[in-house]
Amino acid sequence: MTIKIRRIVTDHDAAGKAVISSDAVMDNVGQLRSGNFNSLLWVTDDSPAEIEGSEDPALRKMDIEPPARGTVFRVLELMPGKTAYMHRTNTIDYAIVMSGRCIMELDDGATVDMAAGDVMVQRATWHGWANPHAEPCQIIFILIGSTPPSKVLHPAAH
Repeated sequence: MTIKIRRIVTDHDAAGKAVISSDAVMDNVGQLRSGNFNSLLWVTDDSPAEIEGSEDPALRKMDIEPPARGTVFRVLELMPGKTAYMHRTNTIDYAIVMSGRCIMELDDGATVDMAAGDVMVQRATWHGWANPHAEPCQIIFILIGSTPPSKVLHPAAH
């Protein structure tokens, strides 16, 4: 596991002036149910998001999905040899491959090869991320709570 993400957070001081409230390498690396390692970078509970407060939302324990009307911002690391963990969330996901290469697989077996710099918008589909390559792959994810799609088949229904 090689996740080292420097996170910088801005805020306002008592006079309303913009300030840097934190600047540190995140040390909250954990393992998701998929077996992949992640570092939670930020969470919002609702939209519009609350921007005041002193608690760090990245220190909470979370599974994959954000709160129903919230967001999750995280970095995920796929280790070499990692097979796809198939899942679906009621979210719109913005995925940005930061380093390495990976494969995104859909429930029908279709795959997309992705490399550093590639981005994906995923709209509540059954999918999984695999890394058949020799190097780790780091992906930034922003998950946004959404309404469930009107038609969703579980992969076993195909």
